[in-house]
Amino acid sequence: MNLTQLQSLIAVADAGSFTAAADKLGVTQSGMSQALAALEESLGVKLLTRQPRGVELTAFGERALDHARTALSHLEAIEREAMALIGEETGAIRLAGFPSVFATVLPPLLRRFRTLHPGIDLVPLETDDMEVEAWLAAGSIDLGVVLNPSSARKAVPLGRDVWVPILPAAHPLSRRPSVSLAELAAAPFVLATGGCHTNARSLADAEGLTLQNVEIEVRDWSSAIALVREGAGVSLVPESTLPEQQRGFRVSKLTSPLHREFGLVASSARPLSRAGNLFVEVARRSTAPTSA
Repeated sequence: MNLTQLQSLIAVADAGSFTAAADKLGVTQSGMSQALAALEESLGVKLLTRQPRGVELTAFGERALDHARTALSHLEAIEREAMALIGEETGAIRLAGFPSVFATVLPPLLRRFRTLHPGIDLVPLETDDMEVEAWLAAGSIDLGVVLNPSSARKAVPLGRDVWVPILPAAHPLSRRPSVSLAELAAAPFVLATGGCHTNARSLADAEGLTLQNVEIEVRDWSSAIALVREGAGVSLVPESTLPEQQRGFRVSKLTSPLHREFGLVASSARPLSRAGNLFVEVARRSTAPTSA
């Protein structure tokens, strides 16, 4: 057993579905499913059962959940007591990110930091990815979540996502195990930005392609998925944005996979405060790999 598995069990029990639980922890549904499957395999006992309206714990799962909550609370208590030895921490942090990270990877990190350091004022700011970069350069914020940071920026990795094509169920390409970006670009397209300048259009541009027939452009990933389900066109979205219920559309793979990575970066315009360094340390511990 490991911490990720226990956190996944608690999140699924609280949320009642893999989709909401994965969003809460900032991981993909497949990653969460794998973590819980590995936990069940190591215990040799079923913890969860899938129901038409979500996920329910088995009788043993309910007992295991109580132990998982206790274990997690003890780990957090250890961290709080350790921080108490070095004194009460105060200060303020301005942290910026784009909409999709506020919907996935940031909520559990923000909650954990506030639990460990209640005396620090944390100010989250949501904007697009380009403005995050501008604010970092100007020193208007202490920390920002950026897309695909270079190794030179020494970013703390927060997550990784794969871009997946989604197609109406009756679309000719939906029967294929994978499709190329060029094939998607030539089809009627629903473009979603997710509040980022890195999206299907910029990915196509990078490959020397053009989205030839953008039927509609929306901001929210969920809006694009709903439009694809209604047959408005094909689209390209991050895997973490997919709903658990995928009736009415098909999820495919790109023949040449594309990924996006999230990284926590400090402003280079001014030294990072003690409070900011504490946030970076919590982020680093929260995303560090754990052994099975």
